[in-house]
Amino acid sequence: AELLGEEPGATVGYAMRMENRISAKTRIVVVTEGVLARMILDDPELPGVSAVIFDEFHERSLDGDFGLALALDVQGALRPDLRLAVMSATLDGARVAKLMSGAPVIESEGRAFPVDIRYDERPAGIAIEDAMAKAIRAALADESGSVLAFLPGQREIERTAERLAGKVGTDTDIVPLYGMLDGKAQDAAIKPPPAGRRKVVLATSIAETSITIDGVRVVIDSGLSRLPRYEPASGLTRLETVRVS
Repeated sequence: AELLGEEPGATVGYAMRMENRISAKTRIVVVTEGVLARMILDDPELPGVSAVIFDEFHERSLDGDFGLALALDVQGALRPDLRLAVMSATLDGARVAKLMSGAPVIESEGRAFPVDIRYDERPAGIAIEDAMAKAIRAALADESGSVLAFLPGQREIERTAERLAGKVGTDTDIVPLYGMLDGKAQDAAIKPPPAGRRKVVLATSIAETSITIDGVRVVIDSGLSRLPRYEPASGLTRLETVRVS
């Protein structure tokens, strides 16, 4: 809103693969890292663009690093007036500032709250869905507020939801959150629960760093994640469930 100021009719649009919501009135464009790289490769001068902001840069990806490298190249060779900003909650800002020719680092300390960490063993032979459902029911009984539970994938989320059905309080909603859900379902998982109600969000790593869910007091992590693994012998990439810290 501060960037748009009082300009009448100014809008925020977004561009992603196979979809574009940009008009002549758009002043802020939200794009994926891959789309940014394509924009620079198509027209390196980035006409009409005065600033490029890289948000959540600590997530690090090939597309993100490539996009920043291209943007720095454009700034150095064609557009010295182009402003670049890199934002992150956890990244080592000094190293990125050095990469950006000594760019100033602006820090916001924010507020920190104490976190109580507990570990619960999963006995051999117990399915992850059963262990997570048990831990979630215990958290709901012992703690107040909503629960965010991390599971490796959609299959485990659906099975955990089945095990919780009818076994939590009538004031508690069970909602999934993963990439294949439509926007309406994802919004339902993210928005705060109504007054007097609690929510259990069963999520993949989609909610680890880029989403804040109001009302969550308890986070339960399965310690597992489903990641792509490339197999040189077959030339294919498959998803593998692996342990994560």
